[in-house]
Amino acid sequence: MNPRLQQLAPYPFEKLRALLGTAELPPGLRPVNLSIGEPKHAAPQLVRDAMANSLDGLSVYPPTKGEPALRTAIADWLAQRYPIPRPDPDSQILPVLGTREALFSFVQTIISPSPAGALVICPNPFYQIYEGAALLAGAQPWFINSDPARNFSPDWSTVPDDVWARTQLVFVCSPGNPAGNVMTLDEWQYLFEQSDRHGFVIAADECYSEIYFDETAPPLGALQAAQRLGRSDYRNLVSFSSLSKRSNVPGLRSGFVAGDARLLEAYLLYRTYHCGGMSQVVSRASIAAWSDETHVRANRRLYAEKFAAVLPILSPVLDVALPDASFYLWAGVAGDDVAFARELYASTAVTVLPGSYLAREAHGLNPGAGRIRIALVAPVADCIEAAHRIAAFVASRPSTC
Repeated sequence: MNPRLQQLAPYPFEKLRALLGTAELPPGLRPVNLSIGEPKHAAPQLVRDAMANSLDGLSVYPPTKGEPALRTAIADWLAQRYPIPRPDPDSQILPVLGTREALFSFVQTIISPSPAGALVICPNPFYQIYEGAALLAGAQPWFINSDPARNFSPDWSTVPDDVWARTQLVFVCSPGNPAGNVMTLDEWQYLFEQSDRHGFVIAADECYSEIYFDETAPPLGALQAAQRLGRSDYRNLVSFSSLSKRSNVPGLRSGFVAGDARLLEAYLLYRTYHCGGMSQVVSRASIAAWSDETHVRANRRLYAEKFAAVLPILSPVLDVALPDASFYLWAGVAGDDVAFARELYASTAVTVLPGSYLAREAHGLNPGAGRIRIALVAPVADCIEAAHRIAAFVASRPSTC
């Protein structure tokens, strides 16, 4: 048995199930689950139709590199969305089976054993795949805490030089999970300068990039930042994106990696052994999704409606504000976040995720402590009902809690 498996921590939702497992729900209240970031809006009909019309693809082995038509559709989308010069579909794009498997497997490609001990820098709080991928690749995660004073972005300048010197990979999540913060161009410039100096790779997780609130100001992307700073070869940079949140198809397991052609060439070699390619059925459905923005704009309108309805209910009782992007609220509860989540569930049948479950204690604190993550993925009426229940629950608690 691989001994590194023993280093893996329980997944946040495994901990949540244990926390809530013995609670008795109040009678007469329908449960509302706002703990997991699983989109609940309907999958687009055009994706369903494309999949239904591609079932002959089940009889074909898929290419590891992905269908040329899909790589082209992704390159076209990137050029239109950010906007940037169209990436080369042959060398700068790889379709993947969702960003979760890609984030994990990419780390296995990049990390090289080091006598000094390889480090992978992770934002804190973070998506737990970052930590598990680093550990199973033989590296150690080094956590950089989010800073509430910086809109929950980390201060990259606080990373010591001796840590940068051992770093082989840096994870960036922008828009962030859980706070929805977006990296600025100045932050990207600093990170690129450190990458040039120390030679590490930057993996930009951008799976929430299409959930935002101002149609005239979409979030800045990693490849876009590189282009603005004259890094047209995307050296030591790859971005990860997915249809799960953008198009409400988490079960499709479809995404892509884009960026530095040299890194993607090595990653393709790894994937040749690690993982089969994307089924033609999924590929054709993905082409339909990446080629259409109408359903994406409609999706954003639904999320905007939820935030507009829920924030006036919650902001008087919790420390919470509209994020830059994403469908999460990162709410301060002025007390023990684990106890809050447990008592909230037992009192109101509303499930939220304790913020400390998404983070690790680092540099003397757990930056998720005292906060909860609320995923506004349920229907609008359910989100409003849950917000009212949360507000009433907070009002009923002693002020010292």
